[in-house]
Amino acid sequence: MKLAQALGANALADKDPLPPDLRDRLLARDPFFVASHWILATAALIGIVVALATIAPRPTFQRRVLLSIAWILGIFMITRSIGVGGFGFVGDILLLTDVRPPSAEHAPLDRMLARWDLFLWSPFFLLWGTCWVLTARRLTVRRLRPSA
Repeated sequence: MKLAQALGANALADKDPLPPDLRDRLLARDPFFVASHWILATAALIGIVVALATIAPRPTFQRRVLLSIAWILGIFMITRSIGVGGFGFVGDILLLTDVRPPSAEHAPLDRMLARWDLFLWSPFFLLWGTCWVLTARRLTVRRLRPSA
């Protein structure tokens, strides 16, 4: 999706959980956001290479590096999905139930973004993080087993 946005598409760009002024800059293709999309697309490609390296019969990367990356990514993504940083299941539910009221001037937008985050982005990050943690666990178990 970030690659598509870097190339000019607006795929779900209006659903990014950003403050209104930043969303306007994002949709106007501000150079900062275009550059950030290219950086994130590159990071995703690196993630694909790392993910593929974890299933190689003889990893080309050092196993400790793969293990560290997998654990860090998994924990980060699960933490994001839960909502420690404000978005995520906890933050979205608190906002949608008015336990944590939305900003007065942007209440409808805040609620719309919280719904998108609750039903699309948070589950996606939870699934993705869980896959990385399971991969890290598999690498850890494989490392602990004696070689035949």
